[in-house]
Amino acid sequence: MKCIPTKLEGVLVVEPDVFEDNRGFFMESYNKDKYFDYGIKIEFVQDNHSLSAFRGTIRGMHYQLEPKAQSKLVRVIRGEILNIIVDLRQGSPTFKKWIEVPLSAENKKQLFIPKGFANGFCTLVDNVEIVYKVDEYYAPRWERGFRWDDPEIGIIWPVKNPILSSKDKKAPFFKDIENNFYYKEMP
Repeated sequence: MKCIPTKLEGVLVVEPDVFEDNRGFFMESYNKDKYFDYGIKIEFVQDNHSLSAFRGTIRGMHYQLEPKAQSKLVRVIRGEILNIIVDLRQGSPTFKKWIEVPLSAENKKQLFIPKGFANGFCTLVDNVEIVYKVDEYYAPRWERGFRWDDPEIGIIWPVKNPILSSKDKKAPFFKDIENNFYYKEMP
């Protein structure tokens, strides 16, 4: 497998080795030792699986505050999304910057998102299923987010009028969020 760094320090695109033949394919979707070799030295404690029924659904921008912040390892098992990651680490050279990573069942790429980043995605087709590992349990008390269309961040989404949850419709602007993440240079 390959781990490809992005312009957001610590965020990695993982391209697994996929073995295909006339029967289909095989791939390791997770191997603790291999991920450890690439610097992903965390223990995942929870797996999540979501379905977004309709194209043009946006979920995000979400994160959990410290001490319950989560690192995530995300992959799509059906359909296709445009995944967006925003750097929340105050003092980071890329603070408030964002990247997009297309993930699909076809490309089989994974995305590692460490603590200190907000995550969101837009579905590009109907019936998208996503599975992801996290290294901290879901903690509603620490859950936060900001508006998907916040002009301060300026994310360019592939949809103008998305399908949103009521929570995402009421999310605050970035300038009003709680954020206890600070940049630490990586060794």
